Amino acid sequence: MSKIPKTPQEIFPEIIADYKKIFGADLVSIVLYGSGTGGDYLPGKSDINFLMILSQNAGPSLDRALETVKKWRQRLVAIPLFMTKPFILSSVDSYPIEFFNMQSNHTVVFGADILNDLVFDPGHLRLQLERELKGKILHLQTGFLETDGKPKRIRQLIEVSFKAFLAFFKAMLFLKNKTIPEDRYQVIETTAKAFSIDAGIFLQCAALREDSKPYSSEEISKIFHLYLQEIHKLSDIIDRMMEDHEI
Repeated sequence: MSKIPKTPQEIFPEIIADYKKIFGADLVSIVLYGSGTGGDYLPGKSDINFLMILSQNAGPSLDRALETVKKWRQRLVAIPLFMTKPFILSSVDSYPIEFFNMQSNHTVVFGADILNDLVFDPGHLRLQLERELKGKILHLQTGFLETDGKPKRIRQLIEVSFKAFLAFFKAMLFLKNKTIPEDRYQVIETTAKAFSIDAGIFLQCAALREDSKPYSSEEISKIFHLYLQEIHKLSDIIDRMMEDHEI
């Protein structure tokens, strides 16, 4: 069995060696991003996410990474994102939430810090938030009907959908010019205060992943409906930011 890293940092030397062997001088940077950079990393549960920044000449070499990617997936390292600097710079307006969260929560493992100098247009962030929140509403409504009311499936639906919300909340705090806390529970509480939403239900959803407590159908359905209600409220708030010329 492949050894699961206790911390992402312990695999840095091997990751660098593996990808330098594949890409050589075309490897510009290796960046760790996500929960692995802070206190939210849970060995055996959390993915370890890397961004590999390559030169524009590296495309034909990508097939050589297949075996290395497979090797690291067996140790719960997610498939890396492979990008070039021009691709990143031209994509900030299309995926501002993703790149903003990478910038806010990253560690340079090797090479240059390409993310540090990215600049984000609040209007682009607001527009993506609107799109993502409305998409979540539709996904949750459809997903709930597919659960057949089974508590385990409702719980899984909440857990999977909630993974995106910490990224949404950080982007929302940026729009309000608020300091973004490092602790995920504090992120939820700070966002709830800034946008007048119920922190309690989001904190409960965040804890489901680590909570082994069984929930009855009635209990988990109540959590789901309160969760969906607050997402509707968030969607309305983001819409009004445009109407009220806050962005």
